[in-house]
Amino acid sequence: MINVIIIDDENHARQLISNILVDCKQEIKVLASCKDLQEGVLAIKKLKPDLVFLDIEMPENSGLEILDFLEEDEINFEIIFVTAYNSYAIQAFKLSAIDYILKPITLNDIQDTLNRFDNLSKKNKNNLLALKENLTFNLEDKIALPTGTSIVFIKLSDVVYLKGEGSYTEIHFLDASKILASRTLKNFESIINFKSPFFRCHKSFIVNVNFIDSYEKSEGGFLILNKDIQINIAKEKVTELMEKINLIGRK
Repeated sequence: MINVIIIDDENHARQLISNILVDCKQEIKVLASCKDLQEGVLAIKKLKPDLVFLDIEMPENSGLEILDFLEEDEINFEIIFVTAYNSYAIQAFKLSAIDYILKPITLNDIQDTLNRFDNLSKKNKNNLLALKENLTFNLEDKIALPTGTSIVFIKLSDVVYLKGEGSYTEIHFLDASKILASRTLKNFESIINFKSPFFRCHKSFIVNVNFIDSYEKSEGGFLILNKDIQINIAKEKVTELMEKINLIGRK
């Protein structure tokens, strides 16, 4: 049995989620359907749900303000944000490791979420704070990455390259420092690769083309970044890279 609380200021949205949950494969019990965040928080504290469907845009309090009403150790349930944000802002959800459903909601959306439920980790304060920051930032300039104990704020113009290491990514900076993020390289590619100087040049690397000094054709081909950093580039990516550099240079 999955115990659920729904928080949304629109009555028809709450009713739609409730109706869809009835048709899902899992056993679902809706403990409460709340019209605003304060009512929802009271229900959360009293009823101890497993899962909360939480609207972001509400008149009195944004769903993101849940941190202002709950202590970190009280967030022992999974949060699924319900949002009408456009595709650009959705990158903030992906980056912050926050699950979401886009309006208008369908049975498939909710069923997919419930199918992932057992594998989702409980949201912690850092994930939610990172989402709040990433919705504020222009993701082409700065991103906030939640870690186990903190939030790391990254200025993308200082990133020289990213290196994929399985389910992790090393982010290398202009000052030669680096951090290890628990995100795949593919995840970063989907977030920072659009309308930006970043380019996936190899299965293991994304580079900031602003730091490319040269392309060396010897030894299978590689790039020199920031004077002495050697990065592999796949042969089939060379033409695409040259086109990207040319387009950026025209701006």
